[in-house]
Amino acid sequence: MRKMQRIAALGLAGAMALSLAACGGSGDSTASTAESTASSTEATAESTGSGDEAVTLTWALWDKDSTSQWSALADTYTASHPNVKFDMVDLGSTDYMTQLATQLAGANGELDIVSIKDIPGYANLINLGVLEPLNTTLDVDASKFNGIIEQLTADDGNYYAVPFISSFWVVYYNKDIFDANNIEYPTNDMTMEQWDAKIREVSEKTGVYGNIYHTWRSTVSLFGILDGKNTIIDGNYDFLKPYYEMILKEQQDGVVPNYGEQKTSGLHYSGAFENGQAAMCNMGSWFLATMQKYNAEASANGVQPVNFGIVKYPHPDGAPAGSTLGTVTSLAINANSTKKEAAADFLNWCASEEAAEALAATGNFPAVSSDKTSEIIASTDGFPNDENSKEALKTTAVYLEMPLSDKASEIETILNTEHDAIMTESETVDEGIANMNEQVQAILG
Repeated sequence: MRKMQRIAALGLAGAMALSLAACGGSGDSTASTAESTASSTEATAESTGSGDEAVTLTWALWDKDSTSQWSALADTYTASHPNVKFDMVDLGSTDYMTQLATQLAGANGELDIVSIKDIPGYANLINLGVLEPLNTTLDVDASKFNGIIEQLTADDGNYYAVPFISSFWVVYYNKDIFDANNIEYPTNDMTMEQWDAKIREVSEKTGVYGNIYHTWRSTVSLFGILDGKNTIIDGNYDFLKPYYEMILKEQQDGVVPNYGEQKTSGLHYSGAFENGQAAMCNMGSWFLATMQKYNAEASANGVQPVNFGIVKYPHPDGAPAGSTLGTVTSLAINANSTKKEAAADFLNWCASEEAAEALAATGNFPAVSSDKTSEIIASTDGFPNDENSKEALKTTAVYLEMPLSDKASEIETILNTEHDAIMTESETVDEGIANMNEQVQAILG
């Protein structure tokens, strides 16, 4: 029986688009590797501890110049640890985890700290034996992560990464569309039935789409894991049926965009929401940064800003309001590093309130949250000024979109293929789910 991959999160837990985006500059990994080698050689004579002697930590990451979280952590840490310097090796966001695995596979100590971008890549690095077990290396209080550490724990009982950023899903809505048609806003406690009814009400009264489901599988099928009874890696997907049937009926009735036409036309969720083609959009917390930037630049770009708000994710009956989906970005230590003590000191610090507030100040959502970090996020320029939007930042349970599994990549490929077939109606819901069950169970053995 596979362990339930559940993250119980009380309070703020999320991350902005810039912190997790898979697009963006690829960086010059060859040059960066050369720089890393030079820095590592130079640092050999330096202390490998976390005391007062100088030490340079080589840190693998992506999109160093276009995202804010890396420098926020490094600058804040070195302000109180002047003996420490960071050599940031930008491997680029394209195929980052593949490039990282290649860098680490040589069993050398060129890298000290490595950033973990996704769960399948994390599982691969564990299998390769290139990450340092952190159970005894760190003195982090695991309870500060509200269950996240448990979800990063491998079958051998060890965890090999510590999350520092976490994302979660909410509903974005256009207040002006609702106001102009005297429609009540969505709330912070919507069952799936109420969510479906709101989509239909808005579409029928306004003539625009009630919601836009992006073409990612997660926007549709993962409503099914919010009751905490199933995960996406268990091998039986019968529980997805009511959610596929609900959204296909919405599609057939024209209250949401047609999936096939959406893919063919390239209609993106951001454009549809910004242009008022859709009154709502279920999307991750990273979209908040996109909307804040869009509104800040609206005048200069000759467009109208969007008067938007956010509310908590819809939930199945029996699941509490604030149940939602999530992903994490983590830090780990190269098992072959010669500076593990200094690296461990930094990872311990990354779990501190000081680190969390430094991240929140840049618009990133820390994995270790508090009322203070929640206040910081809500005070950023362009955040919706209503109380419901602030309340939407408080989650009660966050479930990993893809739990830790050494079969994660293979499972993901199967589920995505069948999702596409179901949503284009080239297969029935029953046929698609039967194919999921058969193919994933064959992988799981």
